[in-house]
Amino acid sequence: MIVQKPKTQGIIIDLTGPDGNAFSLLAAASSLCKQLGYHAEPVLDDMKSGDYENLLEVFDKHFGDFVTLYR
Repeated sequence: MIVQKPKTQGIIIDLTGPDGNAFSLLAAASSLCKQLGYHAEPVLDDMKSGDYENLLEVFDKHFGDFVTLYR
């Protein structure tokens, strides 16, 4: 039997892989800010203002419509 792979929309980041570390997420946020016309500095400062869970929450708040984060 051949089953089609489910179609996903947007960007997918696996937090258990190398793209899930804080530095990669900050780089992704910076790139997305540029693409979306956001001012990156306030977003990045907010992401860096707490622990890793805060970083994820802020990232999801700003980019959750475009990026899916998996644990």
